[in-house]
Order: sequence, then structure tokens, then C-alpha cells
Amino acid sequence: MAITNLTELSASQKEELVASLACLVIASEETSAESLSAVAEASGNELSEGVAALFATVVSKAGGIDKFCAAPGSGGGGGSGGDAGEAEAVVEEEEEEEEEADIGGGMDMFGGGDDGDY
Repeated sequence: MAITNLTELSASQKEELVASLACLVIASEETSAESLSAVAEASGNELSEGVAALFATVVSKAGGIDKFCAAPGSGGGGGSGGDAGEAEAVVEEEEEEEEEADIGGGMDMFGGGDDGDY
């Protein structure tokens, strides 16, 4: 559900939005509940102590808002995890060719003989 008007937000949704935006405004590793509340009050909004403490703890444990939120274009997903030096050390193995087994002829896939009439 897309929100087209901020008046459609519930009180808890508005509080979460205010806390999120306050974290972006502060943007430091030392985000505290007090600093989040101060930013919220300066913007004319209210922020409960519990929500401020929760958001401050999450951002601080992540190492700051820069590490908590991925930068545009940084993407996710990659996950190969190796370095270039490791790639050079990999030795490619030659694929062994499979030998065709001679099953003696006489039948094809459809159970017919060698007469060629399907």
C-alpha cells in the first residue's frame, strides 16, 4: 500500500518515520536517544523514549547510518567473496570427454529396428 498523504499515517508509523529521518539528519556513529529526540522536537514532532532508544541502538550497533544504509549503486547480492590473488591460483581442470558406449545396435529410442521407418 502506497502512502500518498502523510496524514494517512498512524501515530506509530509517523513516529517511525520521524525517528528514521532523525537518524539520517544526525548521521554519526554516536547516535543517541537524546539526540534523536532533540532533532524530532526541533522539527515540531514527538518521539517516545522507547522508539528513540531503539533506533539509536540499531544505528550505533551498525557502526553509523552510513553502514546501516547501503549507498546507492552499492547493491547487494554479489557474494563471491574471493580476491583477485585467489583467482589466479585456481587451476582449471581439463574436462574428460565421455566415450560413447556401443550397445550393439538393433533398437532405437522407439523400439524399432534398423529399417528407418518410423
